[in-house]
Amino acid sequence: MAVELKSEEISAILKRQIENFDVSSDVYESGAVLSAGDGIARIYGLKNVMAGELVEFPGGIRGIALNLEEQSVGVAIMGDSSRIREGDPVRRTKLIASVPAGPALAGRIVDALGAPIDGGPALENMEMRPIETPAPGILDRQKVREPLQTGIKVIDALTPIGRGQRELIIGDRKTGKTTLGIDAIIHQAGQGVMCFYVAIGQKRSTVTQVVERLRQHGALAYTTIVAATASDPAPLQYLAPYTGCAMAEYWRDKGGHALIVYDDLTKQAQAYRQLSLLLRRPPGREAFPGDIFYLHSRLLERAAKLGPARGGGSLTALPIVETQANDISAYIPTNVISITDGQIFLEAGAFNAGQRPAINPGISVSRVGGDAQIKAMKKVAGTLRLTLAQYREMAAFSQFAGDLDKATLAQLERGKRLMEAFKQGPQRPIPVVQQVVFLYACSAGLCDDLPVGRVGEFERQLYRALEGPHAAFREKLAKRGDLTTDLKAELDQLLSQFKASFQAG
Repeated sequence: MAVELKSEEISAILKRQIENFDVSSDVYESGAVLSAGDGIARIYGLKNVMAGELVEFPGGIRGIALNLEEQSVGVAIMGDSSRIREGDPVRRTKLIASVPAGPALAGRIVDALGAPIDGGPALENMEMRPIETPAPGILDRQKVREPLQTGIKVIDALTPIGRGQRELIIGDRKTGKTTLGIDAIIHQAGQGVMCFYVAIGQKRSTVTQVVERLRQHGALAYTTIVAATASDPAPLQYLAPYTGCAMAEYWRDKGGHALIVYDDLTKQAQAYRQLSLLLRRPPGREAFPGDIFYLHSRLLERAAKLGPARGGGSLTALPIVETQANDISAYIPTNVISITDGQIFLEAGAFNAGQRPAINPGISVSRVGGDAQIKAMKKVAGTLRLTLAQYREMAAFSQFAGDLDKATLAQLERGKRLMEAFKQGPQRPIPVVQQVVFLYACSAGLCDDLPVGRVGEFERQLYRALEGPHAAFREKLAKRGDLTTDLKAELDQLLSQFKASFQAG
């Protein structure tokens, strides 16, 4: 039996179908590979692509648009460029390179794109932050005056670092630059500072050693490692510092405190030079491109101490730069020196002579100075730099002199003991209160009559005394943070008793 359909029913059914019809389409802009090789691809098309935008090749390989030219786009390939062929399609993602940020990154090792490479779980449902962001403005900042203790005597006393500062660590290879950065991270335990270590162009075995050192001292729990090793493409080595900075800025902008170590910016500059030459950008001094200064300034300016209106958080940067034959007047070292708030200079000669850390107190400087020290350290360290400078001058002069007067000999002997006092083994950070007591003892002349070889033993026993019988004084000094008249008198008596028992023992 035939079913008769009324025209009203048919129209109602059609209306219902049209209303429920969902059109989903994926509209994207695509181009084609003109040429690919050495980590660089030239793309035809992608007319509306943005500078710094991620583009996608077949097989999920991504690249970042760096050169926007009239006829083509220069893209740095962040993966295996040998898998990309001429004529391959390339599509826009309409995404500026972004990385995950947040508490879940603590204790993780990630690559320059924020992907985990430690075999742990995937990072999901995390806040994404663009790797390139403007530095905080002048009115958003406040003066750097909150100390960031490193636990290293010679740094905390002579070249103090404050939260929000950028302090350069510079020196030849194998002089202990990485060790200083790792020790500063280890000393942040319990200080409420999240730490980030960016390894650029290093061997994977070296990064593994850093991870193990941090794990042994319990520092991996609050540290994130961003690794772009020597086997990674140049684009990843170029991006790694910006990735680490974006992750650290999460804590700065939340009102917290972060410390980031860039190890090292020399290799980042070399990776960027490689990319620029392959992109046919005009070379300048030492074949670096003209914007090499901007490469580092836009990175390091993001380290800041924010004002109360922005939450009062801070990001402290310790960039590392490698020199050749102690030449700090080379292109990259002078660039980074001019951007940072001071430098810690390590000498190969001092390192080989057994002075560890091999810091040259004459060239090393902190432009924040005593503002980043507790009052007690400021009072004790005031004369130390002058005493050491005089000692170095006298030591150079005494090599050519015959008879020396008693005052000069006394200066030389005290200088030798001060240099011995500033020696410190790796991964042995010392609390600032104990540093104050020991350096006060040295500057007061309590070590002058000791053989140079016994200064280290004097220091170790003094620390044990401050942990044991004299713990009450240590706690009192830590609470006040200042060496007031009454505390100074009490310290003089304490040191007199300790010296007598030390010599008797």
